[in-house]
Amino acid sequence: MSTHHKTYHPYISPFDPCPPITVKSYSTPPHLYLGFQPPNLPQFPPREALRNGTLWKVFYDPYYSPYERAKEGNDT
Repeated sequence: MSTHHKTYHPYISPFDPCPPITVKSYSTPPHLYLGFQPPNLPQFPPREALRNGTLWKVFYDPYYSPYERAKEGNDT
């Protein structure tokens, strides 16, 4: 199964004046991995669907900033 969070290693120029970012990451939406919408998908209740931005649970993908993830690991 594919993951929704991908990483890549950008080109680092020897003439770049800034310290390089060696690994960059990005998120892909869940609908890319679903070929078609099957019938009878589980749904959110209406109020929760409005809060999440989608009616179907398989299409929900919460966004987490890379900075938020870094904070979670540095709670010590």
